Amino acid sequence: MAGDCSISEEGYKALASALRSNPSHLIELDLRGNDPGQSGVKELTELLQDPHCTLKTLRLLRNLAAEEGCQYLTGVVGKNPLLLKELNLSDHQLGNTRVNQLSALLQDKHCKLNTLQMRDCDLTEESCSAFASVLGSDSSSLKDLDLSNNNLQDSGVKLLSDGLKDSNCTLEKLSLSDCSINGEGYKALASALRSNPSHLIELDLRGNDPGQSGVKELTELLQDPDCTLKTLRFLSPAADEGCQFVTGIVGKNPLLLKELNLSDRELGDTRVNQLSALLQDKHCKLNTLSLCDCSITEEQCEILTLALKSNPLQLKELNLSGNQIKSGGVKHICELLNDARCYLQTLRLRNCNMTGNGCSSVTSALKANPSHLRELDLSGNELEDSGFKSLSDLLMNPRCKLEMLALCECSIKEKQFVILTSALKSNPSHLRKLDISGNKLKRKRVKHFYDVLKDSRWKLEALRLRHCSIQDEDCFNLISALKSNPSHLRELDLSENKLGDSAVKNLTDLLMKPQLKLEKLVLSECSITEKQCEILTSALKSNPSHLRELELSGNQIGNREKDILWDLLNNPYCKLKKLGLNSTT
Repeated sequence: MAGDCSISEEGYKALASALRSNPSHLIELDLRGNDPGQSGVKELTELLQDPHCTLKTLRLLRNLAAEEGCQYLTGVVGKNPLLLKELNLSDHQLGNTRVNQLSALLQDKHCKLNTLQMRDCDLTEESCSAFASVLGSDSSSLKDLDLSNNNLQDSGVKLLSDGLKDSNCTLEKLSLSDCSINGEGYKALASALRSNPSHLIELDLRGNDPGQSGVKELTELLQDPDCTLKTLRFLSPAADEGCQFVTGIVGKNPLLLKELNLSDRELGDTRVNQLSALLQDKHCKLNTLSLCDCSITEEQCEILTLALKSNPLQLKELNLSGNQIKSGGVKHICELLNDARCYLQTLRLRNCNMTGNGCSSVTSALKANPSHLRELDLSGNELEDSGFKSLSDLLMNPRCKLEMLALCECSIKEKQFVILTSALKSNPSHLRKLDISGNKLKRKRVKHFYDVLKDSRWKLEALRLRHCSIQDEDCFNLISALKSNPSHLRELDLSENKLGDSAVKNLTDLLMKPQLKLEKLVLSECSITEKQCEILTSALKSNPSHLRELELSGNQIGNREKDILWDLLNNPYCKLKKLGLNSTT
């Protein structure tokens, strides 16, 4: 018996040498509780193979659980685990009993395993408790532990973190990919590594969901001079390449961003594939993605859509304007909109070469899942009669919660305008912003429109009618409608319309109404004269309490009128804060 005698490697070598010299009598040798160093076990176990040696029983392991674990592993791998540096038990369903036996073995100084792989072993929370004991043991030699593809969840990772916190822990590499870990698990790991930062070099968390702050918690550790962590794996190789590409452009880690704008860059197939891999990873928490004018094709649009469908809960705003994705590409986007898990609130598809078919696809998707989208921009597309009919059907849907609709430069015809305004009138309660700039609103069309504006159920807050060929009589009808329902409007843009004296007079009459709560008025390039400017200024003095912003750039306004307008900014009764006066003179 030589158990617990503080024998080290040299003592084991001496015993082995003695038994080789005189092998005839010793039958049993007990060395439990000692430390054999790197070669002590090998020196003695080789004796058992010597036909001249009578040694039959060699006791090395401290307890029964460790012995049973050793026997089990010998049966699995065909070798004595006490002689191994690496052990791969992946895809073996061990169960809690075997894991506890393995834990006991790993905590014995006779076990010199450096690397243990246990991927997809159906490990449980109890298993994590057993491994935490190993990590906190001063007898363990473990440096590399892979527990990937086990449903450990946050509860299991918190137990593992207790082991990582222990000052005895010397683990250098920990792999926990695809372990159903969420934000709380990430926080526990970050806390553990702050408590004991001296050994872990590499941490793999691919395939988990970090919540809103998990990535930030851990990446901050990389900046800590006391932390030895060098490699933090969140992403697949393709996604990681996409992450590096984006970081190079925006100068920040996209995993820490909520908004990403890559507009005006021709991405190409490779970058789109990398970006898609990044977008479908749960470590990516982007709320807003802008890819305007990126030369995205229909095929690339399909790739992006598949990525967004695999991680649909995050994205709230998508802007693909200026890409010739056509109706085919739009149909791919609609697959995302159809997904009940999609929470997209803003969709911008300006100038995408979309036709009526594409518009019908969008509206069909939104009718199937209408409750989240708040802003829709289809400007610059020829939507045709079929597109306006389907759009009107959507607007008439009582479940539609659309608050902003932009249809600028859509070449809206009179028939289409009638269809649109009829729909708006039938369900007016949600729309807050309407932009139909760049469409010719001749008299008949304006009449249809102001019938809607007069409806007291309408709560429109922003109306943009830039470059709509509105003239005096059209403006009169428009202002008359706004006068009858003035209390909600906050922004009015009539820029690039040639407003005559009577139009400006009608507009000033509107401004003088005490019920009007208008905060922003835009009249850029409206051919406003000095006389008309005086009329406007007088109206603002009469009802100065609400207007915050006035834009008159591009008009022929003299210095005297400018001075009067600047004086409004200093008027204590006037709330005007922003004044635009870049004139054409």
